[in-house]
Amino acid sequence: MKVKELVEALNLKVLSGESGLDRDIDGCYVSDLLSDVMGNAEMGNIWVTLQVHKNVMAIASLKELACVILVKGQTAADETLEQSNEEGIPFLSTPMETFETAGKIYDLLKA
Repeated sequence: MKVKELVEALNLKVLSGESGLDRDIDGCYVSDLLSDVMGNAEMGNIWVTLQVHKNVMAIASLKELACVILVKGQTAADETLEQSNEEGIPFLSTPMETFETAGKIYDLLKA
């Protein structure tokens, strides 16, 4: 599955990183603890979180994640979104709660 297909399937808002919408998705990691994501997320994962500060982008880049989904309608700081554009890692937003988002992603990836 590509990030753009995920955006369409879940009606996600693209905040930044549009050049990365063709990235392949290889799984999903859900956590709000940055050290947990840094230690356990895998390249190509979707990262579902409510964290919005600049270190989110640093970890997304370090781990070569497919995209970041911010839940509860969150958006990131302008500098984070600018870095997302530079790195081509999409930052997406949904009004859904984390549990609902994760469940829908699970269903899509297992289909």
